[in-house]
Amino acid sequence: MNGAVPGEDGVARCPWGASDPLLREYHDTEWGHVLHGRDALFERVSLEAFQSGLSWLVILRKRPAFRAAFAGFDAEVVAGFDEADVARLLADAGIVRNRQKIDATIANAAAVLRLEQEGPGLDALLWSFAPEPPPAPPETLDGVRATTPESTAMAKELRRRGFRFVGPTTAHALMQATGMVDEHLAGCFRAVPSATRHAR
Repeated sequence: MNGAVPGEDGVARCPWGASDPLLREYHDTEWGHVLHGRDALFERVSLEAFQSGLSWLVILRKRPAFRAAFAGFDAEVVAGFDEADVARLLADAGIVRNRQKIDATIANAAAVLRLEQEGPGLDALLWSFAPEPPPAPPETLDGVRATTPESTAMAKELRRRGFRFVGPTTAHALMQATGMVDEHLAGCFRAVPSATRHAR
């Protein structure tokens, strides 16, 4: 299962999105779609950070609870969280109760607001690292990299801007998830044809 595989419905997908129903829905409807918007991207930055050391399926299952706990990932609201909010989050069994990751999410919300004040804003900053033109989808899983020069540069700049839990691997996962790169395997029905890869 190194290349795209057919699911129960006969549709060819990336192997990770061909079995579990929740992963399949995420693969088919979200992963790799172009995503813009401050809070939408802040949510993805936050969830990718929480995923560190865990499976993405764990995060998907907890995403409704994460959204409720973090005010829909409204950066202005989260930036104002205090110790009472931290205590509330640490007691919330619906999310990943990791103090460092919770603190990082609150700090990252404040960093998002600073980006808006100082420019260029989270959306523009993240997308400035998207390669042009986007590379062709990999043929097999062997061609999917954990980091790239672009994700390394993104992580470095985010850390310089005060973000936490944003290493090169997390940054690349973010780029994959939000359509900055297309890493659906070439045989997957969601892979973007080469003629349209430049369109964002």
